[in-house]
Amino acid sequence: MRTQVVIIGGGPSGLLLGQLLHKIGVEAVVLERKTRDYVLSRIRAGILETGLVDLMREAGVAERLETEGFIHDGTIISYGDLEFSIDFRKHTGRSVVVYGQTEVTRDLYEAREAAGAETIFEVDGVEIHGADSDAPYVTFEKDGNEHRIDCDFIAGCDGFHGVSRQTIPLTLRREYEKTYPFGWLGILSETPPVNDELIYAASERGFALCSMRNANLSRYYIQCALSDSPEDWTDAAFWQELKRRIPAAHAEKLVTGPSIEKSIAPLRSFVTEPMRWGRLFLCGDAAHIVPPTGAKGLNTAASDIHYLYQGLRQHYLDGSTEALDAYSDRALARVWKAERFSWWMTNLLHRFPDQSAFDLKMQKADIDFLRSNDDAQSVMAQNYVGLPY
Repeated sequence: MRTQVVIIGGGPSGLLLGQLLHKIGVEAVVLERKTRDYVLSRIRAGILETGLVDLMREAGVAERLETEGFIHDGTIISYGDLEFSIDFRKHTGRSVVVYGQTEVTRDLYEAREAAGAETIFEVDGVEIHGADSDAPYVTFEKDGNEHRIDCDFIAGCDGFHGVSRQTIPLTLRREYEKTYPFGWLGILSETPPVNDELIYAASERGFALCSMRNANLSRYYIQCALSDSPEDWTDAAFWQELKRRIPAAHAEKLVTGPSIEKSIAPLRSFVTEPMRWGRLFLCGDAAHIVPPTGAKGLNTAASDIHYLYQGLRQHYLDGSTEALDAYSDRALARVWKAERFSWWMTNLLHRFPDQSAFDLKMQKADIDFLRSNDDAQSVMAQNYVGLPY
């Protein structure tokens, strides 16, 4: 088999790249290790920057997003019972859209199927060959048979544990990582959100986040120990602890109910450099991971797709390699800014086990400075709605 671009990974970033390429007549085959239903069962965050929304429009898959997504013009930061708003619209003229990552993925799958573009599910043993040559190819197993796809380029959108990053020799690859000494316990419940805007809550008991998927589906998180498991937390215990961490006015009106999903996610900051080796390009979690505090995971993947798509578009339509040659530097420049913002938000709002009394005073002073300083709020708003590509 031969195609122009092999995309390894059938998550939202790989699918978005495939759909953008389809719109300009570039053929791509997507390889996915799991089934379509499995991919769509994964619960992920859903706060979309303007840049990602624009890419969805360019790919022709924004119709449902624009009718069902919730536009958010700001967010609330709290410390104990003290709370204040960050007005995105005032500071940037832009907003974010709350629209679940599962729905983004579903829209992209439906568009890909309608276009007749090829996606191969349940592949095993994916290997990348000749990435540093002019004739790369990918081999994989499907139903016990080995297959080979020759191509011009390979997009590694296969996540942190995928084969793409590992293909780049260790002598050329450098990795930067920070792990955090806590996790997020998250639940999904069929209850109305406690507030129209998200609430990021710092408290003496630890961090909490009140988010939502739609008018009757809420997503809540609390900081927890890495040694915890979801089974350690009953629904009642979760709701009780959440109420202790958010301002009393919100705790009093919180509607509780059975959880329909409960999980714990560790927090990590990770970047690999470079994001290109020959004709192999890394995108999304294959190249970098951010703690979820700043809502940047899917959005940084989208910015990678923007830079790679522009490079491939220029190559196929104009015969130039300038944008492809600049891909890694351009993508990493924005990635590191998103990493900084997510690291800052995490440090601002969480309790760390080794914090001294002085550290806690500094943390509270940082929050108070953000509350009282218009310029600081503007910087946060610019980063939250998304830095320009």
